[in-house]
Amino acid sequence: MSEQLCILTVHAHPDDEASKGAGTIARYHAEGIRTVLVCCTGGEEGDILNPAMDRPEVRDNMAEVRRAELERAGEAIGYEQIHMLGYRDSGMPDNDSNFHPDCFAVAPLDEAVDRLVALLRLERPQVVVTYPDEQGSYRHPDHLRVYEITHPAVERAADSAYRPELGEAWSVTKTYYSAWSRARISARHEAFLELGLESPYDEKWFSRPDIDTRITTRVSIEGFTHVRREGLLAHATQIDPESTFWFGLPIEIEEGLHPLDDYCLARGPEIGDPPETDLFAGIRHPQPVHP
Repeated sequence: MSEQLCILTVHAHPDDEASKGAGTIARYHAEGIRTVLVCCTGGEEGDILNPAMDRPEVRDNMAEVRRAELERAGEAIGYEQIHMLGYRDSGMPDNDSNFHPDCFAVAPLDEAVDRLVALLRLERPQVVVTYPDEQGSYRHPDHLRVYEITHPAVERAADSAYRPELGEAWSVTKTYYSAWSRARISARHEAFLELGLESPYDEKWFSRPDIDTRITTRVSIEGFTHVRREGLLAHATQIDPESTFWFGLPIEIEEGLHPLDDYCLARGPEIGDPPETDLFAGIRHPQPVHP
């Protein structure tokens, strides 16, 4: 192919890129694939979850602090380029911040879509990763909005007659949803119990819809599982290093549990017998050999 291979991920806030698919990005970066992050908001409404960071100079400058954290996390994960879509964090549902005039949730849909169109045409990714239509009980307005803008942006970016001033038309080959699989949750839950530790996964985690039947692609992140930890810790305001949810298991056990990132193919050529092992399957030849 004459075009450089590129993967572009669309995330709602700084820290989402660390908790979802960080190992995949690290792996593709190591393979020489261009890795691009679009972060839709500045994360201004995020609570400070790390007591060590709960200081006046941090609380008063959340946008600047979280942007610096994002830069550090992006470097740790392997993102070559970070684009900010330019919106304010909308905050959790039923919050006054949902109605801030600059927030993502109330931005005109076409405006937000076209900002993403311009970035798709600029970066020319073959693969886009976004959030799914089914997001369970986590109904954050910004996460829902990420889903709402991605598909129309992919469609418009490919239409040469649509707003040519936004750049030369570009057709994304495949769009995926990131997935937090039941298999991953169960593996971590069982590991806590086997070690005699209290599991952070209560019944609500297992009452959520099981999306495993929708998973089409499992990317091996063996050798890159540590990257998620490094990326999370870079977000010092949002991630408590003492959190049992993120860091309650010994590292050597954590890195051996479900060393895969799971995805659902949302748009693109039909695959053969799932699961695929590569988001670029059918795009590059020969296929890479994953352990």
